[in-house]
Amino acid sequence: MAHPIPTVAALAVSPRGRVLLVRTAKWRGLWGVPGGKIEYGERMEEALLREFAEEVGLALSDVRFALLQEMIEDPAFHKPAHFILINYFARADSEAVRPNEEIAEWAWVSPREALGYPLNVYTERLLRAYEEVRPYG
Repeated sequence: MAHPIPTVAALAVSPRGRVLLVRTAKWRGLWGVPGGKIEYGERMEEALLREFAEEVGLALSDVRFALLQEMIEDPAFHKPAHFILINYFARADSEAVRPNEEIAEWAWVSPREALGYPLNVYTERLLRAYEEVRPYG
C-alpha cells in the first residue's frame, strides 16, 4: 500500500510585488507554483529551496508557512496520486527565471491577475490566502 507523498511549493513574490505562476504538463495545462517532493531526510524548507533552484533557478528568502492542503487523486493531475501539499509564501531574489524541462511556460503577474489564469485548485487557494494576509506589504 502506498502512502501519501509530502510535497512543498511556494507562492514566490518578486521585488516588484508580482507572483510567479508556472505551467507544467503534470497539471494538464493548468497553472500552478513551483515545488516538488521532499526527499528522505530533507527538511521541508530545504526541499523548497532545492525545488525552486532546480525548476526555475531562483533563490528564495523570507520563507513563511502559508497553509497545508491535501490532494487525493485529483483528475486535473496527470496520474493518480495522494499528496500532502505544504505551501509557503516566499520572496524571490529576482524575476530572472531559468526554467528546467518541467516548466512549459511561466509568468510574473500581480496576485489579482494571477486569479484570472486557469489555475489548479490548490494554487487558487494559496493565492486567496495570500490576498487575505498580504505578508509582504
